Amino acid sequence: MVAVQGSLLLVYALVAIIALILLIAKFKLSPFITLIVVSLVLGLVVGMPMGSIVKAFETGVGNTLGHIALVVGLGTMLGKMMAESGGAERVARTLIGVFGETHVHWAMVVIAFIVGLPVFFEVGFVLLIPIAFNVAKRTGTSMVLVGIPMVAGLSVVHGLIPPHPAALLAVTAYNADIGHTIMYALVVGIPTAAIAGPLFAKLMARYVVPNPDNPLLAQFVEAERGEADLPGFGVTLFTILLPVLLMLIGSWADLIVAPKTFANDFLRLIGNSVMALLIATLVSFYTFGKARGFNRDAILKFTNECLAPIATITLVVGAGGGFGRILMESGVSKSIVEVAQNAHLSPLLLGWLVAVLIRIATGSATVAMTTACGIVAPIAAAAGTARPELMVLATGAGSLILSHVNDGGFWLVKEYFNMTVPQTFKTWTVCETIISVVALLLTLALSTVVVV
Repeated sequence: MVAVQGSLLLVYALVAIIALILLIAKFKLSPFITLIVVSLVLGLVVGMPMGSIVKAFETGVGNTLGHIALVVGLGTMLGKMMAESGGAERVARTLIGVFGETHVHWAMVVIAFIVGLPVFFEVGFVLLIPIAFNVAKRTGTSMVLVGIPMVAGLSVVHGLIPPHPAALLAVTAYNADIGHTIMYALVVGIPTAAIAGPLFAKLMARYVVPNPDNPLLAQFVEAERGEADLPGFGVTLFTILLPVLLMLIGSWADLIVAPKTFANDFLRLIGNSVMALLIATLVSFYTFGKARGFNRDAILKFTNECLAPIATITLVVGAGGGFGRILMESGVSKSIVEVAQNAHLSPLLLGWLVAVLIRIATGSATVAMTTACGIVAPIAAAAGTARPELMVLATGAGSLILSHVNDGGFWLVKEYFNMTVPQTFKTWTVCETIISVVALLLTLALSTVVVV
């Protein structure tokens, strides 16, 4: 139990977020240290028991890194193998050839939409970032123009479209029909991704120019090679999409074999995101390694040297998770939910608003979506004025809004794109907010023509 309650708790949380932004953006302090200090000070100020403040922060860091560190580490190794073999360049050349140099931002949103379907945002991000780096380098365009459409596509799929895990949880909570949900999600998601991705990126690339001296760029972009020196497009695409395929198989395990059998458990195991990435990374040691003439020493060198640049990113993402945990255990999340429930809105707007407030407080789209579903589903069922499929979309849209300093995705984008904190707010945060608002408006428009 904390000493501070109600609206004052929300004021302290807002002050903490503003302090974080100022200390990192204006005073150029280390994001990792700043997140730790501000989190612990917030815990003290709101009256959390002193013995639980550090423990809560550690729990948040551990919960975040337990997944993220493995995903980013394995994904970076896979990306490094793809870059060293020329696989990333092969995909970049193919996309540029199909879409043309002037439309590569459309190519990135399309591939992100496809790759992102069964995987969490972070997994899709680390799979596609080597391709984004190569496309930007080959076309001489900004990472904003190429990268923002990529993250927009991944985010839209993450929040709106089954079989993505978060959307599937919402389908279950609202007792929605999955087929109709996918159909409505595509109607809403495709124009949303187009607006928040390529169209927004085209505008912002004029005003936001990341620092071109990007240490991560060297890890994923090699000197241009001849056609004969590159792996085939088919084998490259197979290796990249292997984890996506394995995760799809895992999610369909009950449809493929009987539940609670060894075969079912095995399919679920290889469909786990960490296992799927591990298998794909091991496969890449052959397809991008031995098959391209690299020996074991070279492969070991590649996989070792690519991990150093991501150490800072991983720590900052973990610290963001710790800050989110402090916000949860201090009661900020609970206070936000109470504000939303007292608003007396229509079920669609209520689902969106509850998810919005939890997202802002915790930084996690998945937590926002699952928590909001649990709160709003009984209210929506009792009201009976909105289709459950549209409730899934409205809640998913809310879960994506206003990514900021307590969201791991914010720091992933900032560090990989080599942007400042203000630049990340102008691009990534605004992109996420556009997705949320546009998806809500399209869902509300759809509710006027879809009969309950």
